[in-house]
Amino acid sequence: MLTQPAEPLPAPSLLQLIWLASPALPVGGFSYSEGLEAAVERSGVATESIASNWLSDQLQLTLARGDLAVIAQAIPAWREGDLLHVRQLNDWVLHTRETSELRLQAEQMGRSLLDWLRNHDGANAEHIEACARLQPTYPVAFALAASQTAAGVRDCLLAYAFGWAENMMQAALKSVPLGQSAGQRMLAQLSRDIPPAVEAAMQLSDGERQAFSPMLAILSSQHETQYSRLFRS
Repeated sequence: MLTQPAEPLPAPSLLQLIWLASPALPVGGFSYSEGLEAAVERSGVATESIASNWLSDQLQLTLARGDLAVIAQAIPAWREGDLLHVRQLNDWVLHTRETSELRLQAEQMGRSLLDWLRNHDGANAEHIEACARLQPTYPVAFALAASQTAAGVRDCLLAYAFGWAENMMQAALKSVPLGQSAGQRMLAQLSRDIPPAVEAAMQLSDGERQAFSPMLAILSSQHETQYSRLFRS
């Protein structure tokens, strides 16, 4: 029995999500490895399979339980004008970044995305100024950008997660190092892992979000004094 297809996302909103997920978005995501570079040097991430598993674990243990869960709540908060909840979510991100590198990444990418939004047609000027007063982190600034579209929260989270996956795959290619075919296989694995991670993130309440990843924090701290490095985190 044929079912009626879902209402398609309007083209401007679909293109906006693709744009937000693109590595070409000028927010500097390409310059961070989020601990992967240190893991290559200190924790034996030296093959395609190990790197692929490492990124899948990071997706499920940190991104899904933290940033994706924040964005899932921040998008409706922006759309409803609930600036108090937006501030609480932004504070949570700032307070739970466990190293200076990871916090600086969240702040720098948040500022850069806000600058992009200021020059973007159709952006809500009042919300942009409210965001600027927050010292915005990247997840909260992304939620503001995504809230300007007609996309549902799930589609916005899929876009964010895929943009993260592309950046991290590129970091693996340079750090391990690996070839382009290996990178595409890793991205295929992450693409299979992203939908269930998004579904899990959407179910988390404020009290269920987590930012507990001690080994990642140790690697990030070690990366701060790593002798030779390509990335800022």
